Amino acid sequence: MRKHVLVTGSSGFTGRYMCAELQAAGYKVTGLGSQPEDIHHNSLADYFQADLQNPAQLQQIMNEVQPDVVIHLAALAFVGHGDANAFYQINLLGTRNLLEAIACCGKTPECVLLASSANVYGNQAGGMLTENTQPEPANDYAVSKIAMEYMARTWMHKLPIIITRPFNYTGVGQAENFLLPKIVSHFRRKADVVELGNLDVWRDFSDVRAVVAAYRGLIERCPAGQTINVASGVATSLREVLAMCESITGHAMNVRVNPAFVRANEVRTLCGDASLLRQLLSEWKSPSLRETLEWMLAE
Repeated sequence: MRKHVLVTGSSGFTGRYMCAELQAAGYKVTGLGSQPEDIHHNSLADYFQADLQNPAQLQQIMNEVQPDVVIHLAALAFVGHGDANAFYQINLLGTRNLLEAIACCGKTPECVLLASSANVYGNQAGGMLTENTQPEPANDYAVSKIAMEYMARTWMHKLPIIITRPFNYTGVGQAENFLLPKIVSHFRRKADVVELGNLDVWRDFSDVRAVVAAYRGLIERCPAGQTINVASGVATSLREVLAMCESITGHAMNVRVNPAFVRANEVRTLCGDASLLRQLLSEWKSPSLRETLEWMLAE
């Protein structure tokens, strides 16, 4: 019998890559998302539309699906989203509703992976952030994610939960309200000008394909109770990203800093220590950011 994985947020950016990764590895995959089934994005035979804020609906789906593994990617992820309360309703309470539905469906899964975020570390002074770094969330998105982590701990005696803290990652198909796809899109259409916020921010960028490979490796080993960074371990500044794109495409752009895009509580440097991940998955690696940008610029 093929193992059956339920992926929430299956039609989102990460979810589509996650489902493809699992299917390629021979898993049976069922998707769950907030949107009506999207044939264009969905190669899944089984897909449920559900609202994480509707416990009865989630319970009904869990009772029917009885998954061997759950990968919970569904979240409100855009930090600049206008409605602060929505972060808590979806990321915190929605996840709680999901865990309750899993715990009450009559079958304990082998593994439940919850995707949190490296945003929980906040404005750290710098250096490599390990899983033991004290969280200092600096915005509602990050607070909703650390609250979700604490809430999940109250279910760890009932469910084999692992929590991942992915640092920034990107790839083909990510929405253009995220920074790297916005920059790539400007280079692809040979725009003269790009308006950005603070250029002196350093981020740890992984490739979405490496992130979903890490998630698959983690559900296969299931180090229950652990919190694990998913990161490349390399910090790259926005200026360096622009220089790489220029070098790949041969196109130069005028970069304007738009004060409206400079976030007041911007995290200056985020770089993840992925030692624990590499210890658990010795074969795991992320392509260099240049390789990822070449892939995105070629698409």
